[in-house]
Amino acid sequence: MVDDVSFDVRAGEIVGIAGVAGNGQSELLEAISGIRRAKSGTVLLNGRPIDVTGNADPAELRKCGLAHVPEDRHHVGLVLKFEESENAILGYHDDPKYRKGLLLDIDAIRADAEEKIAAYDIRPPNPRLKTANFSGGNQQKIVLAREMERGPDVLIIGQPTRGVDVGAIEFIHKRIIEMRDRGMAVLLVSVELDEIRALSDRILVMFAGRVVGERGAEATEGELGLLMAGVEGPKEAAE
Repeated sequence: MVDDVSFDVRAGEIVGIAGVAGNGQSELLEAISGIRRAKSGTVLLNGRPIDVTGNADPAELRKCGLAHVPEDRHHVGLVLKFEESENAILGYHDDPKYRKGLLLDIDAIRADAEEKIAAYDIRPPNPRLKTANFSGGNQQKIVLAREMERGPDVLIIGQPTRGVDVGAIEFIHKRIIEMRDRGMAVLLVSVELDEIRALSDRILVMFAGRVVGERGAEATEGELGLLMAGVEGPKEAAE
């Protein structure tokens, strides 16, 4: 699904990957984040090689400074039967600030959840509420708050506004830009071309598992659309 893809993402920029669903974008993110095993290839994170062909562990990648907002929040990003506060620490539950000896510090976890709820305007503001009872937009904010508030060096985001309302879209876009401005390297995948164009500093286009073009933020919808269809466009705006 991913064939000879090579690119870099620098600190303080958003690199968007555009493409019609099913052209390798999802598999690429899963391989980089350690969810899917790659057959070959190398990932460097802050100059450190990551073994994506066998032993890449999402937990270890988080410790190395990589955070991941998955495309499917229901099946990968959240456990819907858990309370909001429990989902707010998924993957980070070994952090000493959430522990009390061998046990979890429930008071600390709920206090941390309340801070995230306030910062990300999660509604209703109830850390004890089952996550299934939040709207799609607020569920997405729970995932974003969990990953963004760790202050990662690299933030990978798949379909950040899929199935959320207009108000949440504006909030999420603002937060992604804030992460970029704070010096994070952001890799963004979305099937929404307007979203890619609005947020990205550079745009890579994938077709049939390959990167078929790179464009600047000023690229037109028509130009990107041709590349997404596998049609050669004008000379690339970015080398």
